[in-house]
Amino acid sequence: MAELLKSRVADAAAKAARSGVQWRISAAPVDYRSAVAEMESRVAEISAGLAPELVWLLEHPPIYTAGTSANEKDLLNPKRFPVYRTGRGGQFTYHGPGQRIAYVMLDLNRRKADIRAFVASLQSWIIATLAEFGIRGERRMDRIGVWVHRPESGDDAKIAAIGIRLRRWVSFHGISLNVAPDLEHYTGIVPCGVRDHGVTSLADLGVSATMAEVDQALQIQFKRIFESHGAFAPKHEAR
Repeated sequence: MAELLKSRVADAAAKAARSGVQWRISAAPVDYRSAVAEMESRVAEISAGLAPELVWLLEHPPIYTAGTSANEKDLLNPKRFPVYRTGRGGQFTYHGPGQRIAYVMLDLNRRKADIRAFVASLQSWIIATLAEFGIRGERRMDRIGVWVHRPESGDDAKIAAIGIRLRRWVSFHGISLNVAPDLEHYTGIVPCGVRDHGVTSLADLGVSATMAEVDQALQIQFKRIFESHGAFAPKHEAR
């Protein structure tokens, strides 16, 4: 019986490795605690070789989340929306309707076990996606996420946040891209601890894009970076 079970586990692992990255798109907003529980379960399965990697696209109801570096002084209005403490990196951020969240569950053991390079690849993914809509997203050496320079004000505004966690080199949590959220909802926090710069969105920049169009661009650009011969593509599997 033990040998049979071991054989089945090995077969499942081989099947998961061959099946590539799965995509899931949730049409209705997903409760935050439920999403975290699902991620925890899937990451355990990926780590054990029992399930393929997953990118999960979704929205949350209006909430604030606090990463491992969150400063309590940055929670300006704790009663406005539910506040969730989370194990991801980063500080306080907002999630809500009109924001596309991509929870990225990848096995970096099969790709590249390098946290800095992984975060840089997530930034590249967002920047390439924004370019599909004529928006120039940029990195900033002293600030995480992706930024847009606004010539009319001479300032930067944040359009996407990144917050990840790794367990046995399997990633979870991920990115949030502002498509058309209510930007006023950010006033209850200091987003990511940055007081000197604002936030923006595709809609705020005059780009009318549906969530489906953004999802399509995310999937196209993901393939360039995380599949085939991209910078974070899986290593060649021994045959």
